[in-house]
Amino acid sequence: MVNKYRNIFKNLKSLFLLLSLFTISSLVSSASLSSFKPSFESIESTTVRKEVFFNYLLPAIQKKNNEIIEIRIAISNDELSNAQLDDLAKKYRLSTPASKEELLKVIDILPPSLVLAQAANESNWGRSRFAKEFNNYFGIWCFSKGCGVVPMKREEDATHEVASFNSLDDCIDYYVLNINRSYAYEDLRSIRQNQREQYQPITGIILAEGLGNYAFPGDEYIESIKSVINFNQLQRHDFLN
Repeated sequence: MVNKYRNIFKNLKSLFLLLSLFTISSLVSSASLSSFKPSFESIESTTVRKEVFFNYLLPAIQKKNNEIIEIRIAISNDELSNAQLDDLAKKYRLSTPASKEELLKVIDILPPSLVLAQAANESNWGRSRFAKEFNNYFGIWCFSKGCGVVPMKREEDATHEVASFNSLDDCIDYYVLNINRSYAYEDLRSIRQNQREQYQPITGIILAEGLGNYAFPGDEYIESIKSVINFNQLQRHDFLN
């Protein structure tokens, strides 16, 4: 009899969590377009916390990818002036004048699954100090004095700071720009370009292979990102972008 009531309670609890998940996810999905920021550490259920986290970040990721797609279309259709093309080349650290192929290699989308997995990994699902207080979800460093926040346990001879952002959108903008122009992620961009040339989908699992320089040791970091993608079935978001 006791076990029977335990099972009933367990089933009711699961049902309540599912209903909460649906309600909170719907709320966050629309609220994320405003200034609403969830308190991830106050959400006890891991399942609910993850879904809220994904729904909070997804609109900003999709917005950025849509902006990039518009620029790619403009480049492909020769809709930009030479001055505009030169500005883009400088922004992405290319020599001017840059060819159409050079620009399209660096100005391209990042799969939502990859961005979500890295954000979850680097920010502890939005619960890190830097995510909560400074909108830094990717462990991004900067190297000029006053550019961010000095880590509490920074070594005496170190000069880096953890970058501070005014909003989630600003953080996503910088993260995507960094992946698309830093020499450290040339492999990722080459993998992505090859996928384009072969008319193959651009997925987080595939591009994760180019993140070896994001953290040390690289091989373990790549596997950890792929594990987050697979466990949470994040590739479902790649084909909706």
